[in-house]
Amino acid sequence: MKNAVIFGGAGFIGFFFSRYLVEEHDFSCVYLFDCDSMSEKKLSFRKKVIKTYPQIVMVEGDVRQYIDWYPDTSIELIANFAAVHREPGHEGHEYYQTNLLGAENICNWADKVNCQKIIFSSSIAPYGPSEDERNESSLPVPTTAYGGSKLAAEKIHQIWQAKDFDNRQLVIVRPGVVFGPGEGGNVSRLIKAVRNRYFFYTGNQKTRKAGVYVKELCHAMCWVLDSEKSKTDKVTLFNMTMNPGPSIEEYVETIAKVVGIKARVPKVPVSLLLVASYIIDLFARPLGIDHPFSPVRIKKLTRSNNILPTYLCDNGYKYRYTLEEALIDWKNDCPEEWS
Repeated sequence: MKNAVIFGGAGFIGFFFSRYLVEEHDFSCVYLFDCDSMSEKKLSFRKKVIKTYPQIVMVEGDVRQYIDWYPDTSIELIANFAAVHREPGHEGHEYYQTNLLGAENICNWADKVNCQKIIFSSSIAPYGPSEDERNESSLPVPTTAYGGSKLAAEKIHQIWQAKDFDNRQLVIVRPGVVFGPGEGGNVSRLIKAVRNRYFFYTGNQKTRKAGVYVKELCHAMCWVLDSEKSKTDKVTLFNMTMNPGPSIEEYVETIAKVVGIKARVPKVPVSLLLVASYIIDLFARPLGIDHPFSPVRIKKLTRSNNILPTYLCDNGYKYRYTLEEALIDWKNDCPEEWS
């Protein structure tokens, strides 16, 4: 019997990974350790699907605190997806508090339950924004608290692995923007904007955005972990993005094709949009109103994250989804998010 624990398991990636482990890797039990229960999530898709899997068990807990929960079963795999990641939305110290303290507590817990395999979901944020291509050998230059905290958390996991180098396996994945059913994030907002025809290009529509479908990410993480068994590698760090990462224009045109409309997208000077976003933010922030026109989000749209999945390509990974296939699959799974 194989059992796993996913820290941050009630989140978007954790939900899909738990389902993937049960369906495609025959795990008998997957514990989702999270400070939020699935019932507290705003999006109904995860709550609806999770009820059909008795092998998936919720455990309430906070990785920022000492973890004193221990299952009755042995644990073959730990996945650390626990993170504060939304930008904007948190103070700088909050990213470090959760992402670093959580990493330390999870690695200590792995020692206590004698688990020898950890998958850690980092981010492409440690690379920083750049129009230049980046791969796994590129020097990380994080420009945000989130990116810095993720890079430091990678080191904490590497220290854990080095304590028993011959026996422990560590996979560190740096995913781009992860999208799919029930994500409620940037790509969901883009779909809504394109569908309702209020999206407009800011600056260069050829700006590349490294992204990956959530089901592709789940498959790749296990593929890399299984690949380590046949190699001498005990630590693998890899980028998880489509190859190549689509441009904003390619995202928009593909979404329009899947929706079944013709994309007619106007262009707005980024300087004008930034001025408007600062004015909106000035009034919205004191009232606690979340809106899609924050200056941080506008700046993100104009900066490329041109990240290459070099490790996967060099080692023969075969992608399951193109961008169009991923969006069609998403629409089939969760049509209410496309209507």
